[in-house]
Formats: sequence, structure tokens, C-alpha cells
Amino acid sequence: MHRLLLEEEGKPRPALLTDASKQEPKEMVKPPRSFWRRKWTKLDKRVAHVILLLHLLCIFAPFHFTWPAFRVAVTLQIITGLFGMTISYHRNLAHKSFQIPKWLEYLFAYCGVHALQGDPIDWVSTHRCHHQFVDTERDPHSPIQGFWMSHIMWLFDSYTLTDKVSPKYSSNLQKIEKNMFVYFSKYRKPENVGDLERQTFYRFIHKTYLLHPIALAAILYTVGGVPFLIWGMCVRIVVIFHSTFMVNSVCHMWGQQHWRTGDLSRNNWWVGLTSFGEGWHNNHHAFKYSARLGLEWWQLDAGWYVIRFLQVIGLATDVKLPSPAHMQALALNKPEDHLLK
Repeated sequence: MHRLLLEEEGKPRPALLTDASKQEPKEMVKPPRSFWRRKWTKLDKRVAHVILLLHLLCIFAPFHFTWPAFRVAVTLQIITGLFGMTISYHRNLAHKSFQIPKWLEYLFAYCGVHALQGDPIDWVSTHRCHHQFVDTERDPHSPIQGFWMSHIMWLFDSYTLTDKVSPKYSSNLQKIEKNMFVYFSKYRKPENVGDLERQTFYRFIHKTYLLHPIALAAILYTVGGVPFLIWGMCVRIVVIFHSTFMVNSVCHMWGQQHWRTGDLSRNNWWVGLTSFGEGWHNNHHAFKYSARLGLEWWQLDAGWYVIRFLQVIGLATDVKLPSPAHMQALALNKPEDHLLK
């Protein structure tokens, strides 16, 4: 596998065309029909069944609405979506855009476990691969194969995902198949997450992944019955699912490009609102190392506000931001006095 793009994050990425303002999006193609005819593995079926069940149970949400259940859902969405996925999985673990004490790092990562989008090792591996091969055939989730493939269908093809993320390394397939607690896993060992694999905590979460959301579901049911279970688990997880998946799909198809990134990434304000600031995706692809995604004052970025607060109280250190020189180098007709205010 090629060396991680993360090692080159401090360097501006060359534009595909000399005049970036005339960039044309890559040609979009439909997903191949063979996707439906392929052999579905046990992992693929497991993921599909879980996601389908969560969506079906959401149908009963209006019939089990209570204000306490709604408040639990919103609270858990902030804990698992904002602190878990946005701050921990994405900005801290995948891009190392800031440092926090290990106890807090593990706490935030454990919050992300309950978003049901995979354990830190698998999620970070896939995301790093996305940046390394963005909008090419090696990208795990790019709309060059169609909107739905980039949005959710890529989750149901573990062999193809493996070939894209870890083509050189193999592991025990039967061992993975028999472990019912593995979720968004792959059939081979990736080589781009050695920093996480060396830590006992992340290896433990990887091996026992589904046990943790199941335990949370049991607690919610014990405390608040069916309303807490449906709203605190099903509705909350489905909302986080699609707000995250829209970053992969919508933010590579619709929105504004302000930076020479050489890919399809876009800034989309309404995705930014639903995903705690992740919708400023063209900003992110231009400056992947940056802890701040909403670079303009009006670009709401809840993830950055939390990181900035942690920095002020001394818990977050080595907080990375794009330099004015780097921003000017990638800017598309953007005056200097508007940069990072």
C-alpha cells in the first residue's frame, strides 16, 4: 500500500488543472449491476440485517414518543456523534489534529463505539484510505460509482472494501466469520492503523465491538422501556448514520469548492448543520490535518468549538490549524483578508 497521505498533510496538494476555477467534476458512473449478483459474505449479511432492523424499528418511533425518550436520544446523539465520531474518530484518531490525555482520548473513542459505525481501528483505516485515494477506484466510498454506493452500499461489500483498504495482508477468514461481535470489519489486516493496533484498548474494542452497543441497549430498555430503546438506540443511530454518510455522498456531489483539492469534495452548509461541522468537506480535504473545519466565522463547526474549549482549559494540545501560506496556496479567488478569521 502506498504511504499514508497523512504524512504529506502539511504540503499543499497540486491541482489537477492549472486553472482550478475551470475544474470539471469527474464523470459519474452508475454502480455495476454485478454488485447485486455477487456473493454476499456473512459479514455483509450481518451488517445489512442490523441496518435494516434499525430502520424498520424507527417506524414505531411516533407511537412510542415521550419527551424523556426524546431527550435521551438527543443527549446520546451529542455524546456519540459529536464527541465520539466527529471529535474522536475523525479529528483526533484519523488525522491527529490535536492531542488530549489518554484517559480522555479513550473516553471519547468509547463514545464513538456507540454510534454503531465500527470500531476505531476499522473506521480510521477506511477513512485514511479514503483520503489517500480520494475519488478514485481505490476510494472505499466515492460517488464516481454512484450516489448510493458512496452513501451506504459500500458497507455491504466486505471483499471489495478489503481489496481497497488492505490488499496485501491476509488474516483468518473463519475466525472473523465466527466472531459475531465484529461489525464493520474486513477480511484482511490493514497496514495504515499501526498506531491504534499497538494499543490494548483499541484491540479490545475491535474484538468485542458489538457487545458495547448491546449493553447500552439493555440499559436503556431497563431504565425507560421500549421508548428509550427505540429513540435512544434506533432513531439516534439512524440519524447519525445518514448525517455521516451524507459527508461521503452529498459532500462529494453538491456544494461549493473554495480550495484546489483536485477531488470532488464540496462544502455543504446543511450537511454541516446535521453533522456537527463535518459538512465543510472541501475545507477538510484541503487541510486534512486541521482541527477546525469551518474556517470562516459563519461556518458553524460544533466540533471545533469543543476542541477550542478543551484547548483553553489545557486539555487539548498541539492543535493544528492551516497556515495562511498554505491557505493562500490552495485558495480559489479568495482574498487574503478573509482567511481564517
